[in-house]
Amino acid sequence: MLSELVQTWPMWASLAVVCAAITFYMLDRWSMEFVSVCVIAALLLVFAIPGASDVDGNAISASDLLSGFGNPALITIMALLVVGQGLFQTGALEGPTKALLAGYDKRPVTTLILAFLAVFVTSAFVNNTPIVIMFLPVMTAIAMRMNAPQSRLMMPLSFASIFAGMTTLIGTSTNLLAAESYDRITGEQLGFFDQTPMGLILAAAGLLYILIFSKFMLPNRRGLSDDIVQPSGKQFVAQIEVTQGHFLLGKKPIAGMFTDLPDMTVRMIQRGERAFLPPYEDISLQVGDLVIIAATRAALQNVLARQPDFLQQVWQASGADLEESPRPGTLALTEAVIAPGSRMVGRTVEMLGFRRLTRAVTLGIQRRSRMIRTKLGEIRLESGDTLLLCGPVDAFRELRSSRDLILLEWSQTEIPLTTKALAARVISIAMVIAAATNLLSILHASVLAGVGMLVAGCLNTRQASRALDLRIFLVIGAALAMGMALEKTGAAGEIAHAVVNIASPYGTLAVLSAIFLAVALLTNLLSNAATAILFSPIALSAAAELKVEDPLPFLLAVIYGANCCFATPIAYQTNMLVMGPGHYKFGDFMKFGGPLVILLWAVFTIFAPWRFDL
Repeated sequence: MLSELVQTWPMWASLAVVCAAITFYMLDRWSMEFVSVCVIAALLLVFAIPGASDVDGNAISASDLLSGFGNPALITIMALLVVGQGLFQTGALEGPTKALLAGYDKRPVTTLILAFLAVFVTSAFVNNTPIVIMFLPVMTAIAMRMNAPQSRLMMPLSFASIFAGMTTLIGTSTNLLAAESYDRITGEQLGFFDQTPMGLILAAAGLLYILIFSKFMLPNRRGLSDDIVQPSGKQFVAQIEVTQGHFLLGKKPIAGMFTDLPDMTVRMIQRGERAFLPPYEDISLQVGDLVIIAATRAALQNVLARQPDFLQQVWQASGADLEESPRPGTLALTEAVIAPGSRMVGRTVEMLGFRRLTRAVTLGIQRRSRMIRTKLGEIRLESGDTLLLCGPVDAFRELRSSRDLILLEWSQTEIPLTTKALAARVISIAMVIAAATNLLSILHASVLAGVGMLVAGCLNTRQASRALDLRIFLVIGAALAMGMALEKTGAAGEIAHAVVNIASPYGTLAVLSAIFLAVALLTNLLSNAATAILFSPIALSAAAELKVEDPLPFLLAVIYGANCCFATPIAYQTNMLVMGPGHYKFGDFMKFGGPLVILLWAVFTIFAPWRFDL
């Protein structure tokens, strides 16, 4: 007994590290990055002890444990984050998002269902990771319309894409790995839709669970990004000068409203010395007209994003030198308040030479005391006025030390470079097609797409590096190290064989149910690919021992169980992708995803006799 314990101590030590890691992740008293680094350090220490070896007696080196940081799945996630940042920076998904949300006010439930249905259908035939990346801004926009935190939609987004992976052979790479084992051991091919009937039943149960329990069990947690994207009624006074070739040139009002200026109120049109006040009837905008408007920040940003030429025009109209003027893609919006006792009080923007003074353009002025109907350059600033500023990011960094302006740094957002939106869409679609048709692996396609975003100018290196989330990098690296330790020391194999041996006396259904549950639990600790590779031969061996004519149900139990990666963020890459936008903690996945795993196990156990004629 003692000698056996001496031989298997690395296995027990690995299990102890894994249990400790899950405990500390759930306690959430320390950051996930810190816990991940400690986990890696603990495993390196364990396997540095003499005698620490795998089941074959071979030493487990540090390079084996750290190989996860070069794992294709991790590199793929990092590359996809860059691709997603490129889509965001260019506003490439703004058009499709607005089209989807066009009917939200009239049919909110239908719009939300259509969004999740689109995720489900596409994820059944395309790798779900890029699909989740593409739908992140869509769900953010829906959350804003719902006036709800993003935490209510991000986890369901990930789970819906995982449900779809259960329904077809190419739904996830896990299915293909299990199919390869099936072909190698039995000589039979797994059909494209063999897993579809039970997969749809499980997906329906999962989606029903999300529909009913997401309101009660998902956290109502807002982050800074939620506060920024929430709609604000704050109105800024701004002016638009109509120039040659301007998008407003020749436009006429319809029922007193200018359709090219959505969500804006035109307060006055200044033509030379003459001022036109509402209601506007027979007026057609001409070159030289100044259109004085009242609009929210979001409405102004939408116009700037839709009209990149207008953005450049605004920037140059402020007196910027063409050669010194930065590209529109490097510009950002922020708000600043005129400080009490500021030297700017009582002076106009033009008198101050604001552009030369701050390297930023004043797009609008907000004053709560009264309505302003005058040209922007003639408004004398008062203490407490809020300025909407447009300029390069480094200009705002310099304004932090200003005693005349109080910079609201939380409000800073970059203006999408919409001139590159088409390039970003083409690159993303090409990536999805290449991965879906197996022309390239998802690794190659995502890395090439990430590089393509940089080469095409859809984002710069600073924006790309900002997209590389250190928390995701460390957590996934630690998870892969734990999976490697469990697999090499034989801990995972021992658990698998114990499950089959315990259930086999109770018949075929009991074995199928036990395999599903064991795989579903382990897939939340190991990678789902490792779990599928590990359990597929064991499940097929169990089918042979029970003398079952058709071993397919046993393989499908492994596939369905391996796709039940809902209980931890480290279980699947899409969970990690939504963790940041949803502001989730480790325990949130356990709370909402844990019962879902048990539910799908129960549904599988109930419907397996009908589906497989047991």
